[in-house]
Amino acid sequence: MKLIIFFLGISTFCFSQKFSFIYETKYKLNSEQPDDVSSEKMILDLKNNSSIFRDSLDRKSDSVRLNHGNGRFKMGVENQFYVKKNLAQKRIEKVITYLGTDYLLPVEDVLDWKISSEQKVIGNYRSQKAETTYGGRNWTAWFTTELPFSDGPYIFSGLPGLILSIQDSNNDYSFNLIEVKKGEPIFDARTKTVKIDWKKYETLARSYFNDPFDIISKGWKTAKFTDSKGVTVDISIKNKEMQNNILQENNPIELDHKINYK
Repeated sequence: MKLIIFFLGISTFCFSQKFSFIYETKYKLNSEQPDDVSSEKMILDLKNNSSIFRDSLDRKSDSVRLNHGNGRFKMGVENQFYVKKNLAQKRIEKVITYLGTDYLLPVEDVLDWKISSEQKVIGNYRSQKAETTYGGRNWTAWFTTELPFSDGPYIFSGLPGLILSIQDSNNDYSFNLIEVKKGEPIFDARTKTVKIDWKKYETLARSYFNDPFDIISKGWKTAKFTDSKGVTVDISIKNKEMQNNILQENNPIELDHKINYK
């Protein structure tokens, strides 16, 4: 566990101020390859009772979009970690960006936390153990009341303090706090959204899987791809390669919404 870097004393906490909590996120997109682990820095920006959790590239992309840029282009809908929370209203929403459209997927699961008496020190903070289930997975979290925010990475929240660390029982996904910053700006570039549910989410994912390149534009049908030797490769072959990648990386964090592609 890395030591948590912090730039503030506990006595200076004020709920009207802005904070950024940086988490090291590790995940396995292929559960059958335990050594193939992706690692990214993801950021929880918090102000008052509202927060946005996103990876560092999405955060940069949002900044570009707010300055009238194009932002980050994404093809598929899976493996996106963008989450907005309203803690006062207990509202949690995933934002799925696909082909220039932001889709809003409400998370209606209620986290039933079981708080244990077990404690340990993480970085500079005394923490306490809690367990819950979400997305067809069992999760173990460590939270601290020394950071008095009922929030955490991804969709996780509702404990009597900030979640410092959380991991599922399969060791497929983990989020560990590595840095705390005070006064970082919080901004939301994804306010114009199309509301969907998990059924519509699956429809989008299957459409992409069935024809990964054609779904972008009919013009891709005339596109030419070449291999390392300069030989032209038919787009149907590229589609098949992309489909194989999707099948190999089909280990979503919401395991109960895993799509069995055929």
